[in-house]
Amino acid sequence: MKIDITTENGTSVAALCGELDHHCAKDLRTQLDKFIIGSRPQKLVIDLKNITFMDSSGIGLIMGRSKLMKACGGQLVVHSPQPYIKRVLKLSGIERIVSIT
Repeated sequence: MKIDITTENGTSVAALCGELDHHCAKDLRTQLDKFIIGSRPQKLVIDLKNITFMDSSGIGLIMGRSKLMKACGGQLVVHSPQPYIKRVLKLSGIERIVSIT
């Protein structure tokens, strides 16, 4: 799993690449949490366009980062998931928690 985080005008984009499964979720959570707590972005966009596979660990990752962003006064957005990942996210009901664009 590769992650690249950029920030511009208070919005940070975490571009993920690879497979988002239970094998990499813990490390990814640690990296994102450290970034959120250290940088306190107003908005964090998790860009999923280069994710080729995602299991329930990805849903947990998104939910946890959303909670942390809210606690820090920010907002989380999920951007560009592949069609099958978007369907899984919608079925999980996560749209009630975060915006999917």
